[in-house]
Amino acid sequence: MLTQKTALITGASRGIGQATAIAMARAGVSRFLLHYSSHREGADATLTAIRAHGAEGVLMAADLTKPEGIDALLAQVRPHVREIEILVNNAGSLLQRARLTEFTPELYDRVMNLNVKSMWFLSQAVAEAMVARGSGIIVNVSSIAARNGGGSGATIYAAAKAAVACITKGMARELAPQGIRVNAISPGTVDNDFHARFSTREILDNVIRQTPQGRLSSNEDMAGVVVFLCSEASANLIGQTLEINGGMFMI
Repeated sequence: MLTQKTALITGASRGIGQATAIAMARAGVSRFLLHYSSHREGADATLTAIRAHGAEGVLMAADLTKPEGIDALLAQVRPHVREIEILVNNAGSLLQRARLTEFTPELYDRVMNLNVKSMWFLSQAVAEAMVARGSGIIVNVSSIAARNGGGSGATIYAAAKAAVACITKGMARELAPQGIRVNAISPGTVDNDFHARFSTREILDNVIRQTPQGRLSSNEDMAGVVVFLCSEASANLIGQTLEINGGMFMI
């Protein structure tokens, strides 16, 4: 389905990013640029997993919460831009829960850098070569928090993910005439490291009770939809943010 393509995935050392890399390797992607921040062991595990499916990969370390980290990733990516046919802007995090009266300018900048600024400028770097080639796929990762404002202490994260969904539309409108499809996924509550760090068991059990499907989403649920968005099966989808949450939120 994605045979012999090259993909760049940010935040690929765990969670949705790692699952997406593995799902793409199964679907035929042959070469990966795999970004990670500090979890080298997880990045190595992703590399091992894609190699088991016949793919190869290059690891790229950068802390995207900082402007200098974004610049460092861009510097690593630039020599490869002509090869990149798929970009998955997955890197993102709440970083920490903080209420309005507790939020610092430094934390605000880190959340926005990681979730929005890095996605925008990495897309900019990759899109130029895609435009020259006349084809390419960009998939961004938003969140159900963009729809409901997020949980306690997650307002700026939710705002950042709303920006991702909005930017997806603008990028799609700009790039579709050049043969580049831009879409996004919006995960619900995924049973992964993110919620192990930022949610209590009580919160997660409450989500399960409110979810028609009766379970939390999985990394693989998200990865399967990303692969779909990168395939010809979604050729007519442009500028969409697909809600993946087991029925917890319905448009």
